[in-house]
Amino acid sequence: MTAAGLLSTRALEHPNRTAVYTDTTGISYEALNSASTRVGHWLLNHGLRPGDRLAIHWHNSYEALLLYYAAFKAGIVPVPVNLRLKAPEIAYIFQHSTPSLCFSAPELAPVARAAAASCSSIPLVREEIPSEPQTGNLPSVEEAQTAAILYTSGTTAHPKGVELTHGAFVEICKSIRSEVVVDGGPGICMTPIVHIAALSQALGSIAAGVGVVLLPGFDPGRFLDAIERHGCTSTMALPSLLQFVLAEQSRHPRNLSSLRTVLAGGDKAPSSLHRQFSELLGFPLQEYYGLTEAGCVSVNPKHAVREGSMGLPLAVLQVRVVDVMGNDVPRGEAGEVLVRSPMMGKGYWNDPEATRNAFRDGWFHTGDLAAPDPGGYLWFRGRAKQIIVRGGSNVSPQEVEEVLCQHPAVREAGVVGRPEPKYGEVVVAFLVLHRPVTTGDEADIREFARTRLADYKTPERIIFRTELPKGLTGKVDRRTLRESLLSE
Repeated sequence: MTAAGLLSTRALEHPNRTAVYTDTTGISYEALNSASTRVGHWLLNHGLRPGDRLAIHWHNSYEALLLYYAAFKAGIVPVPVNLRLKAPEIAYIFQHSTPSLCFSAPELAPVARAAAASCSSIPLVREEIPSEPQTGNLPSVEEAQTAAILYTSGTTAHPKGVELTHGAFVEICKSIRSEVVVDGGPGICMTPIVHIAALSQALGSIAAGVGVVLLPGFDPGRFLDAIERHGCTSTMALPSLLQFVLAEQSRHPRNLSSLRTVLAGGDKAPSSLHRQFSELLGFPLQEYYGLTEAGCVSVNPKHAVREGSMGLPLAVLQVRVVDVMGNDVPRGEAGEVLVRSPMMGKGYWNDPEATRNAFRDGWFHTGDLAAPDPGGYLWFRGRAKQIIVRGGSNVSPQEVEEVLCQHPAVREAGVVGRPEPKYGEVVVAFLVLHRPVTTGDEADIREFARTRLADYKTPERIIFRTELPKGLTGKVDRRTLRESLLSE
């Protein structure tokens, strides 16, 4: 079975039930299934072959889901492109994944074309979804085949492309059915389906037969209006965005009586958020822990939430917490989280070294530190990878440092995260210049970075130094920089 197969099964069972809700209309299971088959044929009839990559640069919409399912059916590998990325960042993904074709929403297409123009292997950028009739046969797709490549930032200078199989997506859909979906109404996606959490929720909700509400962008009022209008029952939320939602609900209450399950992940939810959530909605917020590479790993059960914890590992997977020697740590002590899961990726696309380092002996080494308590709940204790998490989005310090060092005045750069209540962390850069600092340098360098990095990666503060602390190997000591920042 594949994710597309789950759609086809539901289309046979409930052809007229709504699969995708948008601002203006609803699309039935039969319509989505038929259209994705037609577009799948179109892809194969226009030169793509099973295993080829298809870039999807589209906001949350019926069209975006249609492209995913069409690619799944044709054995073609969708590569979703983060809508917040700038042309140089998209160019790297194009160069690395070598898509044959990119579907880009009309308002996004100029950025995609600029990215494509700088690639040695230029993908065709197309703005319109084909609608003409097609003929042909779709290939047989196996569970072990790569279904999608999702790019995620890590400790390296560039994002890594996680290969997820068709079998992994089926297991992801099962986990969503088990932990998130509530019968009686659709799920609703808070974030873009280019990310694993929202994509998982969308595919899982459709596979479960309840359908999904897709909004083109995050707007708290619009989000709450959609819950009230469509009777949404579940969602997966970033804590930072959920704070805006609750503030809007406090100002202008909507009828949210249909909502039954809200999972929060991507960062720790503060106690104040838990308290306000339960006061406004009457049921607990459930924190969870997941990764692009391994799917949903742990969830706080609704009947037994331990506020601030990562929850209990799902029954379908195995979790170990180990010390630096690879030994399981005692309960209460911190160690690295290792995961073995049917939702786990097969590795990193075109990166054998990173795959060997992270996927070892059947286990994915997360680089995240946690401590298990006597009840088996996991408690987050830090990031061995030094990733900055701003509003649920990963920021690689090295990537930002390399961009800053491209500025002609910058000699050295060290980038760290500073705790911030609204977003969890924000990006701060320490810079050493080739010359004395002058008025206007900070604004000039930040603007330079903004044209090359997504806004959430652009430093919100720049601190100039005459030198940066170094470790024994001569590398910039980010830990010391972070400590100096926190001591201010």
